[in-house]
Amino acid sequence: MMFRAQVIGCGAYLPERVVTNAELAQRLDTSDEWIVQRTGIRQRHIAAPGELTSDLAFRASRDALAAAGLKGSDLDLIVLATATPDNTFPATATKLQARLGMTKGAAFDVQAVCSGFVYALAVADNFIRSGQAQTALVVGAETFSRILDWEDRGTCVLFGDGAGAVVLRSVASRGAATERGVLSTHLHSDGTGYDLLYVDGGPSTTGSSGFLRMEGKEIFRQAVQRLAEVVDEALAANKLTARDVDWLVPHQANRRIIDSMARKLGLSGDKVVMTIERHANTSAASVPLALAEAVADGRIKPGHLVLLEAMGGGLTWAAGLLRW
Repeated sequence: MMFRAQVIGCGAYLPERVVTNAELAQRLDTSDEWIVQRTGIRQRHIAAPGELTSDLAFRASRDALAAAGLKGSDLDLIVLATATPDNTFPATATKLQARLGMTKGAAFDVQAVCSGFVYALAVADNFIRSGQAQTALVVGAETFSRILDWEDRGTCVLFGDGAGAVVLRSVASRGAATERGVLSTHLHSDGTGYDLLYVDGGPSTTGSSGFLRMEGKEIFRQAVQRLAEVVDEALAANKLTARDVDWLVPHQANRRIIDSMARKLGLSGDKVVMTIERHANTSAASVPLALAEAVADGRIKPGHLVLLEAMGGGLTWAAGLLRW
């Protein structure tokens, strides 16, 4: 028998504190106009002192489980995508596992930076396809504010904190693209781009975490090229075309990159889920936050074809197709 992973619940959480561009302009050589023109960002959410990645993940996961009508004890797999774990080890997913009351199966982290959620979705999907898991929680959660150099106007204005989660369940499948669930996921990386987006520290190098560093222009160029390639790959794998896509749910890194992908797919702006103005770039939390918002407000409906795509440090890039 074949199995497919079907999304049965979404959840999201954003910290209470909102930092506007105007607030940043008071302490940096920047302006609201400069940031909006180049990125599309107007504000971002910042975790409170003592509010950890696991706290954000827990709130989003609790909402996703409630939407699915399940409890933590119903889960047999947690895959948590984050580049900002609570500790170097153990995995933040195990802390989440305990808080949710999950007592069976496995919980672990994956690290692909901004592509992390799609990577985590792929891992959970493959566990379900192989019959190794029946009910999985996939989470993207970040406290990027902790690794930002708040004196660097080229990077600190771009990022925010947040968490998003989905619950997957195993259902019987005939393998048809018309069936509801995860149709396919497509993951790529290129380590020659390692130094284009990174944090200048870590246990093996400096003994402590450093700050995020980025070659913005080259990342932009790579993103436009790589995302176009992986989107084409996902559509071709399912014998679908851009005209079949109902919703694009992209990683929220830069409005110009998102607009470029929409034009490539021939999608009007009202078919693109855009949260960057209010959330900024929340790394691995970006895609599930946007997805949860569009599900909660009724834009994404059963039967819709949903395309996810993201690119992050590594370099990593990924896409996923879901029939809602």
